[in-house]
Amino acid sequence: MVKKAPRRTAERILEVTLALFNRFGEPNVSTTLISAELNISPGNLYYHYPAKDELINALFNRFERELGDLLNASDDVRNVEDAWFFVHSLFELIWQYRFLYRDLNDLLSKNRRLETHFQLVLKNKTRAARALLDGMRRGGALQIDSREMDATATSIVVLVTYWLSYEYVRDPRNALEPNNAQSALLRGAQHTLNLLAPYLEPGQRAHLLKLADAYNKG
Repeated sequence: MVKKAPRRTAERILEVTLALFNRFGEPNVSTTLISAELNISPGNLYYHYPAKDELINALFNRFERELGDLLNASDDVRNVEDAWFFVHSLFELIWQYRFLYRDLNDLLSKNRRLETHFQLVLKNKTRAARALLDGMRRGGALQIDSREMDATATSIVVLVTYWLSYEYVRDPRNALEPNNAQSALLRGAQHTLNLLAPYLEPGQRAHLLKLADAYNKG
């Protein structure tokens, strides 16, 4: 009979590592701290993940899979309501793995695999942003010249990718704490969708403002 304990231990290590990375930032978390938080020996940790980079890569693999599934939903966006839900869901996923975005430049400089794979992440985000714009245009929600599509899609990707960095610089002590998640994500989603405002059909623009007001009051 195959024992399942090692798999459970490996998953538990990843969950605790993710929480520590998100709380303190990846550069500030050592494998010694991770094993102490788990109340296991360093040897047990190394048995499952012989190097810190393997922990980072395992978490990134999980993020990349979940992101790929989510980005596919951009093909179904037809109006502001759809776009709001999609963008907010994207920010929620990024929040779950926020250490990647908080320490992005540092991680890319140290980890060749992340460097190459994050370039693919940007390409996939851009494809999804373009699909969102195209779907809303075909749905009659916005009017945008095809020559503006690529630049607008890139602006969306830049804002989504670096929003948490902006939040962190704005308020380093509190921005990435869990109790500030909802307000940070709402601001990010709202500013991202505001990029569409100049192109939105008047009724859709009014609906975007109504959604923003409702969530801000909530």
